[in-house]
Amino acid sequence: MTTRIAVLALLAVAAPAWAQMSPVGLWRNVDDKTGEAKAEIRIDDVGSGRQALSGRIAKTLKKDAKPDATCDECPDDRKGQPVTGLEIIRGGTKAEGKDVWEGGRILDPENGKEYRASFTPIEGGKKLEVRGYLGPFWRTQTWIRIQ
Repeated sequence: MTTRIAVLALLAVAAPAWAQMSPVGLWRNVDDKTGEAKAEIRIDDVGSGRQALSGRIAKTLKKDAKPDATCDECPDDRKGQPVTGLEIIRGGTKAEGKDVWEGGRILDPENGKEYRASFTPIEGGKKLEVRGYLGPFWRTQTWIRIQ
């Protein structure tokens, strides 16, 4: 009985620590050029085994955002879909032996462009480095964990 309690106590302590070093959660997207908070994005694990990610805009925060805005520039099945609730992250699995999720795609709903992406929790999982790649070039944003 005491072994079972010890194992449960260990899991209760370890599980939140693991969850913090994962992209799964609610994040505030901050524009790397202006410093303005643009949106809150919820990232979920939708895969099995090695994690596969899906991220949706939970809330837009831009001052000039229209509540009924749609992704008119999106080239695929997201074209014309409401920005709130829009899936902007698809895929991405944890790299072997690293705290980085690679192989995903991220959509910029402002211009409809999709980029290869990687997601790296930093500062104990309090922040998330989101890097979008276009050919040999990249741009990195640091998102802040809300939940």
